[in-house]
Amino acid sequence: MTDRTPIETVRAFLAALESLDVDAAVELLADGAVYQNVPLPPARGRKAVERQLRFMVKYATGFEARLHHIAADGTTVLTERTDVLVNGSWRSEFWVCGTFETRDGKITLWRDYFDWPTFLFASLRGLGGVLRSRLSTPPKPSKA
Repeated sequence: MTDRTPIETVRAFLAALESLDVDAAVELLADGAVYQNVPLPPARGRKAVERQLRFMVKYATGFEARLHHIAADGTTVLTERTDVLVNGSWRSEFWVCGTFETRDGKITLWRDYFDWPTFLFASLRGLGGVLRSRLSTPPKPSKA
């Protein structure tokens, strides 16, 4: 049991993800936690969610969850946010609505909804940023 409110639990979880601290994020998950990016199949159980988070940080150099709104109804927390995924100079920013269910200071359900075409467009825009960055970097002088 914890004195943390459901909103405080979700904020702590998102802060751990922003720090790419999977261990801290996993500590906030209940044993039977479920994570789903709708419409993909859910990850069921703390270990399955942990595997997905470790996969994410293996390929990410940064993550940001910009909260626009957060509200709770009992133990359920709803978020509207912009998620920012970063890998080197590649950045993808897209709108996400998330539902979190909590019990005793732990997350039992984390379900995110986002628009796939918007996510794909944001990813392509991030790729364009990488290309612009590489094209604007002057070549290194060769040693003669």
